[in-house]
Amino acid sequence: MKTLSRRRRHPLAGFVIVVLGLLVTGVVYTALNPGRPAQAAAGSSSLAIDEGRALFAKGCSSCHGLNAEGTGQGPSLIGVGAAAVDFQVGTGRMPLAQPGAQAQRKPPQYDQAQIDQLAAFVASTGPGPAVPDASQYAYDDGDIATGGELFRTNCAMCHNFAARGGALTGGKYAPSLNGTSARNIYQAMITGPQSMPVFADSTLNPQEKKDIIAWVKHIDAEPTPGGFSLGKLGPVTEGLLLWTLGLGSLVGVAVWLGAKSS
Repeated sequence: MKTLSRRRRHPLAGFVIVVLGLLVTGVVYTALNPGRPAQAAAGSSSLAIDEGRALFAKGCSSCHGLNAEGTGQGPSLIGVGAAAVDFQVGTGRMPLAQPGAQAQRKPPQYDQAQIDQLAAFVASTGPGPAVPDASQYAYDDGDIATGGELFRTNCAMCHNFAARGGALTGGKYAPSLNGTSARNIYQAMITGPQSMPVFADSTLNPQEKKDIIAWVKHIDAEPTPGGFSLGKLGPVTEGLLLWTLGLGSLVGVAVWLGAKSS
């Protein structure tokens, strides 16, 4: 007891106790606060939102408003989600080159880092579909036959049975899916760009989406051993070609016979 009492009266005892207390407090705080990495991520996310806001104000706000609330020239983007931004801006449809019935695909005006920043800002305005990761649109395990049936049931009335696109009303059209990436096909299904409906997981589950992508990519790479594909636009173009060739041949024969008889 006398030894302990002497140690308590040591001049450095108070300093040692304070240091030990700080060390224990730091260890306990670190163990009980696993959110520190999340806070760092939140900081980087906040930076992306701020940079996206600046890009949005410069290139998008004239149509969609400073806070993405929409104007008479463009719809509100609140709640459309990051996936919609990644799709529209990544395919060059936005920003619009000029007003029209439908935004056309063109080379993108922003690089991927800037697109991510714009997506972060728009996503911060309201909940919506996030940008999918590669596992969501990887179609290696997709069933091509099932995907073809699903496509003909849900998509062919607009995109044509061979996914080569088709005309809609009011000057709009369903674009060809030839050369479209699996990522963009998936994003189109979950965001419903322009005239396209949204296919939520309750309508097409994740595996069915992969099946459709597998079929689209399969038919995109399918050869045409029978001759010219004529764009795979269906019986209209084929019938028009045969009609034109048939009538042209008959007219040619009639002219030849008339010239020979005279």
